Amino acid sequence: MPIRNTARFLKAFVQNPAATGAIAPSSPRLAERMLAEAGLGEAKVVVEYGPGTGSFTSGILARLGGNTRFFAIELNAGFAKSFRRRFPDVRLHEDCVTNIRAICDREAVENVDCIVSGLPWAAFPQSLQDDILNATMTVLRPGGHFVTFAYLHGLLLPAARRFRQRLDEHFASVEVSRPVWLNLPPALCYRCTR
Repeated sequence: MPIRNTARFLKAFVQNPAATGAIAPSSPRLAERMLAEAGLGEAKVVVEYGPGTGSFTSGILARLGGNTRFFAIELNAGFAKSFRRRFPDVRLHEDCVTNIRAICDREAVENVDCIVSGLPWAAFPQSLQDDILNATMTVLRPGGHFVTFAYLHGLLLPAARRFRQRLDEHFASVEVSRPVWLNLPPALCYRCTR
């Protein structure tokens, strides 16, 4: 399965690097760092943005409380197909995360406690970064968490610097993790609190 997932990512990256953003799925070490302090055990509603082949999903499911609602949003049809095979019991919306408010309305969810994002932020233009973050703020409850990551090699890129600035503008606090060297490529995590 890991080799097949890596092949899917590489193919998707070659076909559309801006939408995929990575040549390989995130590592278990990155997933552990991302989810360690996301407050998933106490959350009532959790959403995953861009689960890809499910690198973070297993960790999310393992940390959820018994009554937690969880669903994911994936735009890439190939990743969505793979995700549904791997996690047939997880609700997956094949849609753009900019539609999170409408998706929450369909799910009969007013507010979300935690959003785990696997999106390639540095590959997005400023307008898309803004659209996604603005949409996120319409559903994330005050005090809720938004966790995501960035590749170390991309931190100096204008889009990555712009994204970091947007996080500071949208959230009451932004914590940055130590680097996760055992990821391809190495990354760090952002834990944001509204």
